[in-house]
Amino acid sequence: MSIVTLIGNPREGSRTRTAAIAAAEAIAARIGAAGPHEVVDLSALGPHLLSPGASPGVEAALELVAESSVLVVASPTYKGTYTGLLKSFLDRLPQDGLAGKAALPLLVMGDPKHALAVEVHLRPLLVELGAAVPTPGLAVLETQLPGLAEILTVWADQVAPQVAAVLGERVLS
Repeated sequence: MSIVTLIGNPREGSRTRTAAIAAAEAIAARIGAAGPHEVVDLSALGPHLLSPGASPGVEAALELVAESSVLVVASPTYKGTYTGLLKSFLDRLPQDGLAGKAALPLLVMGDPKHALAVEVHLRPLLVELGAAVPTPGLAVLETQLPGLAEILTVWADQVAPQVAAVLGERVLS
């Protein structure tokens, strides 16, 4: 079983990256997925995503995503939804490219009015690609990031049984 964290923030070393990796670790601890876990940070791949030719970095990232069992998909909210960078990457996946995977959407937001974006925008995209997407997705305000561990405990406890069911695994107590 492999967990891959896909980060759609165009900024290297972002708070979105920190939150996404922590979320992946919280889920991994509950489903017994020993690390290390792979991270696909699109900030380094941005210039290559819209290039007409193949890019070894993009191809390697697509392969990691395709081989994952659990995919944590994270983005900051821009204009009330996920980034175009993340969408450009996910558009490169084939139809049903996430079939058989549990995908966990995560959005980091600056304003609480964007809280539904994780369920209304990102979740349907992942479902369209064939992923099983346990609910709820994780929507975290930037102001909540200092208390992220507590938020992740509640969220992971709720979502881990659904992830385990998708994978045919047991949740660790």
